[in-house]
Amino acid sequence: MSDVKKTMLSVDGNTAAAIGSYNFTEVAAIYPITPSSPMADHVDVYASQGKKNFFGNVVKVCEMQSEAGASGALHGALQGGSLATTYTASQGLLLMIPNIYKWCGELLPAVMHVSARSLATRSLSIFGDHQDVYAIRQTGITMLCSHSVQEVADLTPVAHLIAIESSYPMCHFFDGFRTSHEIQNVEFVADEEWEKLLNREKVEEFRARALNPHTHPVTRGGAENDDIYFQGREAQNEHYNKVIEIADKYFKKASELTGRTYAPFVYVGDKKATKVIIAMGSVTETALEVVNDLMSKGEKVGLVKVHLYRPFSAKHLVSVLPDTVKEIAVLDRTKEMGAVGEPLYEDVVTALTLTNKIDSVKVIGGRYGLSSKDTQPKHIKAVYDVMLTGKEFHNFTIGINDDVTHLSLKADDNYEIAHNYTSCLFYGLGSDGTVGANKSSVKIIGDATHQYAQAYFAYDSRKSGGVTRSHLRFGKEPIHSTYYVEHADFISCSLDTYVFRFDMLKNLKRGGTFLLNTDMDDETLIKSLPNRVKNQLATKGAKFYVIDANKIAAEIGMGRHTNTILQSAFFYLNPQIMPYEDANKWMKKLAEKTYSRKGQEIVELNYKAIDKGTEGLREIKVDPAWKDLPFVRERNTIGEDYFDTYVDHVNTLDGNDIPVSKFTEFELLDGTMEENITYKEKRSIADRVPEWNKDYCIQCNQCAFVCPHATIRPFLLTDEEVNKGPEGLVDHVKDALGPTVKGMKFVIQVSPMNCVGCGLCVNECMANKQAKLKGNDHFALKMVEAKSQFDKEKYAEYLYKHTEYKSDKFPTNTVKGVGFLMPYMEISGACAGCGETPYYRLLSQLFGKDMLVANATGCSSIYSGSTPLTPFVTDKNGNGVAWANSLFEDNAEYGYGMRLATNYKLMQIARILEAALNSETVEVELKTTIKDYLANIKNKEEARKIIPNLVNLVKASKDQAVKEVLEFERDLLDKSVWIVGGDGWSYDIGYGGLDHVLASEDDVNVMVLDTEVYSNTGGQSSKSSQTGSIAQFTASGKKTRKKNLALMAMSYGTVYVAQVALGANPMKAIQAFKEAESYNGPSLIICYAPCINQGIKGGLVNSIATEKAAVECGYFTTFRYDPRKLEEGKPALELDCKEPDFTKFREFILKETRYSQLPKVNPEHYEELFEKSEKAAKDRWERIKKFGL
Repeated sequence: MSDVKKTMLSVDGNTAAAIGSYNFTEVAAIYPITPSSPMADHVDVYASQGKKNFFGNVVKVCEMQSEAGASGALHGALQGGSLATTYTASQGLLLMIPNIYKWCGELLPAVMHVSARSLATRSLSIFGDHQDVYAIRQTGITMLCSHSVQEVADLTPVAHLIAIESSYPMCHFFDGFRTSHEIQNVEFVADEEWEKLLNREKVEEFRARALNPHTHPVTRGGAENDDIYFQGREAQNEHYNKVIEIADKYFKKASELTGRTYAPFVYVGDKKATKVIIAMGSVTETALEVVNDLMSKGEKVGLVKVHLYRPFSAKHLVSVLPDTVKEIAVLDRTKEMGAVGEPLYEDVVTALTLTNKIDSVKVIGGRYGLSSKDTQPKHIKAVYDVMLTGKEFHNFTIGINDDVTHLSLKADDNYEIAHNYTSCLFYGLGSDGTVGANKSSVKIIGDATHQYAQAYFAYDSRKSGGVTRSHLRFGKEPIHSTYYVEHADFISCSLDTYVFRFDMLKNLKRGGTFLLNTDMDDETLIKSLPNRVKNQLATKGAKFYVIDANKIAAEIGMGRHTNTILQSAFFYLNPQIMPYEDANKWMKKLAEKTYSRKGQEIVELNYKAIDKGTEGLREIKVDPAWKDLPFVRERNTIGEDYFDTYVDHVNTLDGNDIPVSKFTEFELLDGTMEENITYKEKRSIADRVPEWNKDYCIQCNQCAFVCPHATIRPFLLTDEEVNKGPEGLVDHVKDALGPTVKGMKFVIQVSPMNCVGCGLCVNECMANKQAKLKGNDHFALKMVEAKSQFDKEKYAEYLYKHTEYKSDKFPTNTVKGVGFLMPYMEISGACAGCGETPYYRLLSQLFGKDMLVANATGCSSIYSGSTPLTPFVTDKNGNGVAWANSLFEDNAEYGYGMRLATNYKLMQIARILEAALNSETVEVELKTTIKDYLANIKNKEEARKIIPNLVNLVKASKDQAVKEVLEFERDLLDKSVWIVGGDGWSYDIGYGGLDHVLASEDDVNVMVLDTEVYSNTGGQSSKSSQTGSIAQFTASGKKTRKKNLALMAMSYGTVYVAQVALGANPMKAIQAFKEAESYNGPSLIICYAPCINQGIKGGLVNSIATEKAAVECGYFTTFRYDPRKLEEGKPALELDCKEPDFTKFREFILKETRYSQLPKVNPEHYEELFEKSEKAAKDRWERIKKFGL
């Protein structure tokens, strides 16, 4: 249909789904989960802008407390007569399963759009496969699969049209990340064309059938008995059978509108193919390339793309298969333990059996791509290569090296498909702007040149600070390469230390270009470059350019933001994509659009950065003699097998090459990680780190107290320890201050290769603050060039790992005293300046050797458990944090289970020992020791002193019965059970479980890291978010109050409750943690934690100052509520802050972008929301005070 109006847009799959679904949606019930959250966020933004759907109304968007809640709200909206949609993935989809059955049984046109994602099994993974969608196939829901961003744009409207006309629920899914986050230049059919296809009669039928006390007062959802339930289920067969013909109808309509072929099954390939692959999802795009390439070489191969997975039509499948096919390989992106084959394979075999085709065709099944595992063309070719050879087998795998069960197919590493596009690969540091700049570049190229553009971003699972890889392709034809760039025309690296860690140039084409951001001069750089890099540059005939973007950024006032400079350099070095003069104009045009809301000054800075990006470029001549340089791949080996053969391979982006057998070692089989790892990594990602000046240090230890990563620490040393240390340490220390440390030495030591350079320590240094007040330069800490400090890493290695932490010299209820405690959590994967980790690190210093932790999924689980990197460490006695993550929603119950197990074992111990007290054969000394132990069984410090003697006496005892207690020797010491998570878990999805656990009156401790947003999934609003705050899902400002979780817990009267802010009153925070742990009952500590998603003015370097200001203005209140005081006849509540100055409230919130942008995005109502927010804060303060009366 050439007269169909179409537009081209550069979008990712999530955006395409949001655009298409909005028109058909009246109610959107949502809840955030990666990677589907952006769909819901876009829908919320469209609604906040007043966009109308096909029914002339703005969509009502409702964020629920969980996916289970969202599915329930969706169900209710549908029964109420509104067309409703949701967006989800993974565990969230599983939580919806009970309601999906109801939607199906009640014939409701629900639509869900799913960015298909892995499920948490032996570990969590946020990346894409089909485990989640296959887990709902038994519900009976219609399942439609899109294979590319273009198909998402085409089939999203189709999903809604099918659901409406068939009066049956629909799950439209596509690959998480590979499709949901891949940006493509795609074609959108005009809305009015889809609206023409909307069956409004069916819409009216649906509305008329809705529950309505005035027009349709009926009863639904009754309870049926065994006499009729079965028949009722079977009665729906005819209704369900119509889904296929309705779907087929709309596939044909979509084909006419788009000019692309859609059907339940689409065949591409040779008409006389003997070998056919059947698959669904983004892998079919890769397979299409392979099919076309092999056909050009004369091979008879084909591909069946599955679009309609449920209902699975045997008739439609068989109709598209060539009569010549002799063997079929079915590819499944999942693994089902114990099954004969994976789901799609079983469906294909069943379909061929039902149509009497199974005897003439051999069918094998295989697995690929779990958790977004990259599937290259060579892997698809390996499947075709093995077919019809007699060597093929069922249950094969591709893309991995299975050296255990030997199920993997060997790929031809030399296989490469020629493409008519430019491919680029960018290595960046999380939060350095590389990804954002590349998204901008794709938009510029798509809009300015009308070329097809593709961008895919591979992320380290850690927070900002992890490595990012941006895979970009540009060409004049549609791009189907849904796999990583392995033959790049251009590679850019924003951090020069990556040259030593990663083998980037293995991905560079012969004659390609390499751009490196470095502050090294040419001579130093050439001298420092590994032989591997020099050899690759020369062997590939590459061009090599460098730029000191950090220096340029600092000179023009951009701070550490180098992304715009490097983007400009990219366009300059790639004129084949577009002339640089044009690119310069487009970059400035986009910069104005992007940054104008931040002020013209920021726009002008970006203009300067764009211009400077070419001026700073220098070419390094590649010496042809480098071809002859010998080299081996450098490894950061440390002589520990676990680190050298596993951790280092993951850290250097070589995890894809780790064989299956490695996961049978080191307890890896069940997902266990060894501790004491992150310090050894030495990422060297900071360009500037703090340098200590001992002459001006006042030894307050504030720097260590605020450090999110425990990379700056104070030490008290004996002369012997100083003399045993690395050369130069004796000149690095000073005399310790205080009568309890007379004769000892003091040092503040930074680990420059582990520091992430946030600058919090410098900002909060007491000596620095005094220097500023006095107007002198007596700074104890200054930020300096990182490489200048690397020679001091040897001091950190010695002091952190080989000296004694002297915790008995100062009171540990003070900042100074805590500073000398060993942190059992160090160098996590958290953001630079993170507001959460100082609390976690403090907790580990106080109780780390006894901690048993249940950690909810979220930011804290990611920075605490990004395999293989856990920040937890053990002491010289082998004690340390025992940590685990279950799910998001069940964390309170999970931790409670840990407490139950601990209590059970203590109960068994007490039973055995109490019986021993009544035994005539148990020695008197042992009985006395048993009495001491039982009296202190909940007092860990006292019990720790008693247990060694108790064990020795039991072993020596002549009484055999008492020796049973030795079976519980590892559990004689009670555990400090902590349940940790963010506000998304505690205020929302996990609140029901949390409430139950707090009501149990059992000895559990809960730490809530309250950032007031869902930090891990990108900053969605939670019930902790305050009125007026802008977040995802509240694009025009949150309308409702912050939930008063503390007051709700206090109402039990048996829960210890505290709210703390380190920046406001650190000693009271320490006191709260100690009181909570000592309380033999449930405790809840809510920690105010600034977050990057809040948009704090000046960045997270101001996080501690923000905490202080939040308390002073009444935004957040600090207090402790201790039920033990009630027994003493004292008030249980003690306020830890002064009466707030609410006149500062407005000033405080306007220092955060989440509030300061509200007058621009919601000019009509911002004042009302700000007033409501302040009123709510005052009300919280008064309610807390009243509760303490």
